[in-house]
Parts: sequence; C-alpha cells; structure tokens
Amino acid sequence: MSVARRTTTVRRKALAVGAATLALATGLAGCSGSDDAATKGVHGGAGTKKGPAAAPQAVPRLIGDGSTAFTGAQPHQPVWAKLKPGETPPQFVVFSWDGAGEDSQKLFSHFRTVGKKYDAKMTYFLSGVYLLPEDKRELYDPPQHNAGSSDIGFNDTEGIRATVRELRGAWEEGNEVGTHFNGHFCGKEGGVGNWSVEDWKSEINQAKSFVKNWKTNAGLRTEQPLPFDYDKELVGARTPCLEGRNNFVQAAAQMGFRYDTSGVNDQIWPKKDLGLWDLSMQLVPVPGRAFQTLSMDYNFMVNQSPGTTQGDPSQQSYWGDQMRDGLVQAFERSYRGNRAPLIIGNHFESWNGGTYMRAVEETIATVCVQKDVKCVSFRQLADWLDAQDPDVVAKMRTLKVGEAPAAGWKAFLAPQPAAPAGAPATKPATAPATKPAAQD
Repeated sequence: MSVARRTTTVRRKALAVGAATLALATGLAGCSGSDDAATKGVHGGAGTKKGPAAAPQAVPRLIGDGSTAFTGAQPHQPVWAKLKPGETPPQFVVFSWDGAGEDSQKLFSHFRTVGKKYDAKMTYFLSGVYLLPEDKRELYDPPQHNAGSSDIGFNDTEGIRATVRELRGAWEEGNEVGTHFNGHFCGKEGGVGNWSVEDWKSEINQAKSFVKNWKTNAGLRTEQPLPFDYDKELVGARTPCLEGRNNFVQAAAQMGFRYDTSGVNDQIWPKKDLGLWDLSMQLVPVPGRAFQTLSMDYNFMVNQSPGTTQGDPSQQSYWGDQMRDGLVQAFERSYRGNRAPLIIGNHFESWNGGTYMRAVEETIATVCVQKDVKCVSFRQLADWLDAQDPDVVAKMRTLKVGEAPAAGWKAFLAPQPAAPAGAPATKPATAPATKPAAQD
C-alpha cells in the first residue's frame, strides 16, 4: 500500500469572475480529494544555455540522520540569459502537482515519464505528512489543532519508500520539490485561512522536519537519502484550498522563500509581493461556457460534476476534452498574445475516471513541443524573471490578457533612446491592476 487515501472535507469557494456569471463560474479553490466530493476531498530568452546535466556527486554529504544530503548543484537546470533589446520573450508553461505522493495509482512515476518524454520540468508540492507514518502521527503538532490531527491521511512504510523514490528521481531529473504543507486544513474551523504568521512558520518548519527525518520516523535507515538540502531546496509553495495567502506570504518572505502560487491572477506577467514572485493560479476559458475557472483539474471537476468526483460516465470523456481544450486555449492566447507565463495546477487523482490526468498529459504533449515554449518549474521561472531587467518585466505587465504588442515585440522591447542631458527621468509605464484574489 502506498500514500494513504485522503479524507478531507471539500470546501467550495466561488471566484469573482463577473456578477453575471458568478453563479455558474464557481472556480473553486484548489483542493485534492479521493472519494465522493460531497463528503470527502483534499482537497530565457532565446539564448538560454543548457545547465549541467551530469548526475549528482557520487559521494553525498549527509545531513542530519541521513534523510537528505548535499550532492552538489541540481542537474538539468537551464542557465538563463537576459532578454536582448527587441527580443521576443519565451512562452513559459508551469505544470505543478499538489500533494505529490506516490500511491497505488502510480501517477507520480507516470508523470515523471511524461515530463522526460516532452522535456517538461515540473514542480511537485509535497505534503509533509506523506513522509510520516500513521503510528508517528503525534509528531505533527498542527496550528490550532490537536497533535496528530490531519485532514489528509498519514502514510505507511511502503508508501513513504515509494514517495521518497519518486521525489529523488524527480529532483535528479531537474524538477522542483516544493511544499503543500502538512494537514491540509481548510474552512472556518482552524483552517489555514485563520492562521497567523507564526502559525505558518510552525507549519513550514514541521514540513521541513518531516522531509529531513523520514528515515528515523519510518525506520527506513538503509534507504538512499533525498539528494538535496531541503532548507535550500524549498523556495515556494501553494497553500491548501488557496487559503491564508496574506499571512503565509509574510511568513514565507521572512523565511527566504522566492515565490508563492496561492492566489488568483489573470494571464498577465507577474510581479513581486513582499519580495516573492506572485505566480498564482490563473483564470482560463471553459470551452462552451460563458465563464472562466481556475487553471486546475479540481476546478474543472466541480463545475462539471458538482458534488461528486465520479460523475456520469458518459460525460467523462467530454469533460476531459473540455479541460484540455480550455488549457490549450489559455496557452494560445498567451503564446500569440502577451507571452505571459501559463500556470497550471493538478492533483494525482483519478477523478471522473482519470479524465483530467489524460487532459493534462495531452496538454503537455500539445504545448511543450512548440517553438519558443519552455515547460519549466516555478523555481526555474523565478530564476528567469530575476535575470531580467525589472523595467522590461514591468513593461510586459502593461499588456492585457491575450494582447500582443501592436507593432511587434521588436518595437515593443526596443532599446529606449537615452534622455538628453539634464532632462528629468521618466517613470516606466504603470502596470494595470491584477484581478484581486478570492477572499479567504
């Protein structure tokens, strides 16, 4: 048996997508689930260079009890270049996974294979309790809950062994390991939306602890370590149900994180919030419907089969096609428009017969092979953004959803003439306001 099946309460959250369509467009906060959703749920520029591709060092420097180790620079990382004046920016696409454990469905290992096939690096947001055995659950002391509480399942020895194996392989292939925290508490009663900055710091430190001590906690001392120092590897996260973002970002900024992906954005170029890149989920089309929803499998599902993860079998193929086509439409309007990064979130789940997993795989196969497209992890996207001239990123933010530069990229990002001596400096164009995130 592998990752314990998740048993949390599905929480629906409507997104503000326009008063006329609000009742239809309940693009819910991303949660992951397993059974009946009515009662259960979980919830470079063109001149980039290839980074080092060699395997990590043969002799790792073990950390702590040997659950993790420093093995050198992560392999298969791009080395980004600053955009040249007038250069068209790449089209970035980020595929990410909430929870990220290997269970009997073997979806983690499957999508590692998909990523290698299409040269797609991804971000895997690990839930820390997936590395904590059930009989050690009291080691988790969640904020505002009793010790040993969790709204998702703990694990067993074989599940931990399998999850560590996939995490190890994913990192060695160039993917990122982030965090989806631990107990996945949503809603009004002790949910993460009510947590303080100090609560979030405790939750982050415990998530790190479960990664750094899985050998001791699970009694798997002869297993190979995870090949990274998690204190340095962990630079970003997505909160459960997209709740509690304001206080989380404050905690994350104090703890050295580099990005957050817990809010709701339009498809425009990102900006920083308290020093973190805001790489939040995005509103994307729902083909055949008059509203948009979040770019996540869960949100398509709750619009298609409200109240259940296993809806009408005769509709499941259509629902998967609808999600795939919506994501591809979102890709096309960025690719042929403002080139804003496309952010996509998913869960390792077989909701509605696995149709959303098919949709994600077909989307990867469609978009990651196209010219100038780079399917990257969040960390790699943050690296590229940090390598750019801030004024260039700010100027690209002035482009609206799907808006291509009127005179082309060469003119739009052409070098600006130097101001005459003594002339007052001009400020860069002000970016339009981003659609506010749904309130927790």
